[in-house]
Amino acid sequence: MPANQSKQVKDVCELQATLGRDKLLPTIQSNMVTLYESEPDGKWPNALSRAVVASSQLCELNLQRRRRLLGDWFCEGDLGFIYAFRGVGKTWLALSIARALSEGGRVGEWQAHAPTNVLYVDGEMPADLIQARDRGLSHGHGEVAFLNHEILFDRTQRVLNITDPELQQAITGYCLSAGVKVVVLDNLSTLASGMKENDAFAWEQVNNWLLQFRRHKIAVIFVHHAGRNGEARGTSKREDAAFWVIVLDDAKKHSDDQQGARFISRFTKPSRNTQEEIPAYEWHYVTDPDTGAITVTHKLAQSLDVFRRLIADGVTECSEIADELKISKASVSRMAKKAIEGGWLRKLSRGYALVEGEEL
Repeated sequence: MPANQSKQVKDVCELQATLGRDKLLPTIQSNMVTLYESEPDGKWPNALSRAVVASSQLCELNLQRRRRLLGDWFCEGDLGFIYAFRGVGKTWLALSIARALSEGGRVGEWQAHAPTNVLYVDGEMPADLIQARDRGLSHGHGEVAFLNHEILFDRTQRVLNITDPELQQAITGYCLSAGVKVVVLDNLSTLASGMKENDAFAWEQVNNWLLQFRRHKIAVIFVHHAGRNGEARGTSKREDAAFWVIVLDDAKKHSDDQQGARFISRFTKPSRNTQEEIPAYEWHYVTDPDTGAITVTHKLAQSLDVFRRLIADGVTECSEIADELKISKASVSRMAKKAIEGGWLRKLSRGYALVEGEEL
């Protein structure tokens, strides 16, 4: 046996010993797909000579603009995150966006530009509950394709884990064959079992897959949980490639109406797709116990509500708050004065703090 062939056999054996027999073939297949997509002719020098363009040539290229999907902030190929504490309303907003896209409808002020094929990958909700929510939000037209963890297990005894290269390629293949343009992954914690959330290197198991979607102009919405500090849980590397990030703040605690879900949506990473500031909205979802119909109302969020949430999240200095809210420091000072007069805020030597007992 030639020496190089002996080394290759040894490498494969070592790989099997590391990964186990079950994961060996999917890993090889995944790398073959990546190699095929990134290096179709097998020669990088040749690929570079064909792909590198001068700025004058770049200006002359007839490039197709990415299609807008929802409002001015969500486009083809985007990667976006929606995160919040448990039970605030992440799935409500994600499912509403999926419904609006599939129907060519709207969610709040955000109008879908055309009906769009959506795949909703659900790793947490009981099948009967996601069924009830989809029915309640439906306007009678448009189809969302659901890959629900319970239905999958009942029919195939398989378990969703998006760190598995075989599942990654199966989902990508389904999207390409079905013409899916938006994938919702709900949520990172339940869909990526075994992946260390704080490990930036571990995130690459999923990140490379997400980049495949971008190359095919398929947008991805990732639903995630907030940590104790109010930030998205785990490594911040996830947000590097994101086009936008939305956080949901609980607005129910201080509301007189305790029905349903009530939250405020705001962008912590502004969308790359527009220069316009996207305002914060307060949303209220109420389900009719008799008919199952879901009423969704929204309004512009009060500045003081968002200001209070920022203080609770640890953004306490005047300049930091001004940067977050895209307002002047004088406007922050005026809001702080109202809050102090309202009895729930106190001034520190540097910044502000909620009065004890007034935490969110």
